[in-house]
Amino acid sequence: MSGRKGGKKKPLKQPKEMDKEDKAFKQKQKEEQKKLEELKAKAMGKGPLATVGIKKPGKK
Repeated sequence: MSGRKGGKKKPLKQPKEMDKEDKAFKQKQKEEQKKLEELKAKAMGKGPLATVGIKKPGKK
């Protein structure tokens, strides 16, 4: 039961500094995600969209 003891230890990654462009991009993504969630919720409230089941031939 030997563990990984030898070798270099990796330093913890420092959080990347975000500039104004990165912040604006993240904000835009969040807004788009909210819009998608709202549309999904709205679509779930309605019934199926013009879906027709498989038509089976009937006996005559």
